[in-house]
Amino acid sequence: AASMKNLEFEFKFAQRLAELMKESGLTQRLLELETGIPNQTISAYLSGKRSPSAITLGKLAKYFDVSADYLIGISDYY
Repeated sequence: AASMKNLEFEFKFAQRLAELMKESGLTQRLLELETGIPNQTISAYLSGKRSPSAITLGKLAKYFDVSADYLIGISDYY
């Protein structure tokens, strides 16, 4: 059951990251330039193949001005 929960969070994170990038008009390359997160890593996040570390999650939450809980789907509030 735990692995199912992880998949759920990874999917939600990928979905929310894609939404935030779209709303901000950001490409993967622009997000890389703005945050220092490598393009390949962003691509892996968006495809659900990889989850962010706590530090990267914090960096993305701060960049988009949302909570980490929102980014990973624990909360529906920014």
